[in-house]
Amino acid sequence: MNDSTPATPPRRARVRAPELIGKGGWLNTGGDDLTLADLRGKIVLLDFWTFCCVNCLHVLDELRELEEKHRDTLVIVGVHSPKFVHEAEHQAVVDAVERYEVHHPVLDDPELATWKQYAVRAWPTLVVIDPEGYVVAQHAGEGHANAIRTLVEELEAEHEAKGTLRRGDGPYVAPEPVATDLRFPGKAILLPSGNLLVSDTTRHQLVELAADGETVVRRIGDGVFREPQGLAQLPDGRIVVADTVNHALRVFDPESGAIELVAGTGKQWWQGSPTSGPALDVDLSSPWDVAWWQGKVWIAMAGVHQLWTYDPEAGTVEVAAGTTNEGLVDGPAAEAWFAQPSGLSATDDRLWIADSETSSLRWIDPEGVVRTAVGTGLFDFGHRDGAAGQALFQHPLGVTALPDGSVAVSDTYNHALRRYDPATGEVTTLATDLREPSDAVLVDGDIVVVESARHRLTRLRLPEEAVRVEAVAHRTKREATEVAPGRLRLDVVFQAPTGQKLDERYGPSTRLLVSSTPPELLLGGEGTGTDLFRELDLNPELTEGVLHVSAMAASCDDDPANEYPACHVHQQDWGVPVKITPTGIARLPLILAGMDG
Repeated sequence: MNDSTPATPPRRARVRAPELIGKGGWLNTGGDDLTLADLRGKIVLLDFWTFCCVNCLHVLDELRELEEKHRDTLVIVGVHSPKFVHEAEHQAVVDAVERYEVHHPVLDDPELATWKQYAVRAWPTLVVIDPEGYVVAQHAGEGHANAIRTLVEELEAEHEAKGTLRRGDGPYVAPEPVATDLRFPGKAILLPSGNLLVSDTTRHQLVELAADGETVVRRIGDGVFREPQGLAQLPDGRIVVADTVNHALRVFDPESGAIELVAGTGKQWWQGSPTSGPALDVDLSSPWDVAWWQGKVWIAMAGVHQLWTYDPEAGTVEVAAGTTNEGLVDGPAAEAWFAQPSGLSATDDRLWIADSETSSLRWIDPEGVVRTAVGTGLFDFGHRDGAAGQALFQHPLGVTALPDGSVAVSDTYNHALRRYDPATGEVTTLATDLREPSDAVLVDGDIVVVESARHRLTRLRLPEEAVRVEAVAHRTKREATEVAPGRLRLDVVFQAPTGQKLDERYGPSTRLLVSSTPPELLLGGEGTGTDLFRELDLNPELTEGVLHVSAMAASCDDDPANEYPACHVHQQDWGVPVKITPTGIARLPLILAGMDG
């Protein structure tokens, strides 16, 4: 093409979007079922999510501004696609839609029917459908809001000109609000006064309750917090609060009522951002719980699968454990892997950790070594008591150290309170029929459980004998991808969004990390590199396993006149169950960001 030839935009392939089907039906539509025909003339953004996934919650927040700005042309449809058995329960999806303030239609797809029709492989995945019903883009992971905003504006202009754009209200119908004193409480702490302080997540407040656990004494922080979670008392009596969706820590003084921001900038941490420094200058990412241990505030940084610390005297934060890779790997803190650590509880010699996505109970010792007490990885979960090596939890969010050296685990998706005893290595069940317990606190020899989905605190006697529960074990329901034995080409597909280019000013702008469960599945190709492709060598002696793939790409606005262009990070982790068969595929493509055409 010579310089005088006018440039023409690439023509998109015409791929008809499959219908939206889900056995659980529709939420936020006033009882109506929706079809793609009902949405014709609108730009449709499908958000494949599941409510256990912190990355999915990040995307919900990323899309709020886009949803509001383009409300008359854009319809976001959440397609809830469960990982855990509990997430396939319809009422649990109803609760999650309210809990996370999802203000668009949601299709409950417990059997992953629509997930399979769209060949989705990861949570979250976003699919854009144009007003004529054709798929025009797919993105996996976080960080795509800017690219989608640009595409929506292009589609608005294109289809306005064609006469195929239909403006007006979308199909969203808000559900009726329900009056309760608490709404999806998260964590609780016992105050020196004997009262209880609770993080009331959906109301974005702290609530002080009288010693009975029911009477509201006062509400705290209206307009300050966004979905607060963890609480921990400092030696001076003040309370540090994990202000989760604001990506911050705040300190509350129960005496004066003052609230102070002590850590975080309000922006979400991304790869390449500082991991230590003055607390108010460093980004955080969805801090979920906090605990005072070894002279510092320890932070369960669920959004990046790490533990951080905040030093109140020095006014600094830093990474304490974890690599940001998602999984279950023990060892020295700098090498350990976590998966959404969401609950902390400290004793003199251990910091206990509820590592939710691996359904595990773990701990770190004062020397900085991470170990696992119960749990095996990202894809195995259930409700099974007995020896720790074979016991199972399902997405626990809380852990509470008990006076006898054992720990109580708020086994959230099993609706149970469990107990692990390090002295015997045994796991037992203390109580069942607790609706999504997310934390527990000791009060006068009893244990008060935060029943998040029942919007209340429940006081229990610590039983001397365990409850007998029929053992169940599960793996995720996703179908395995059949791959050929031997060499497997892995391609992470990334196309810089319109108006952007890869940011290569300071070296490679992409990163790819590959590992497997079991580790023996890969004879070659594991590890970290800068290319978004990899030749993997599969072990012919194994028939199945899981490939763990983590990809990141950075792109910047392509404007030569701008010395400091805005840059964007796109990242995603995949866990791909694979089955090795002679007729399987020899190339595995994973879409990080791509346009059809």
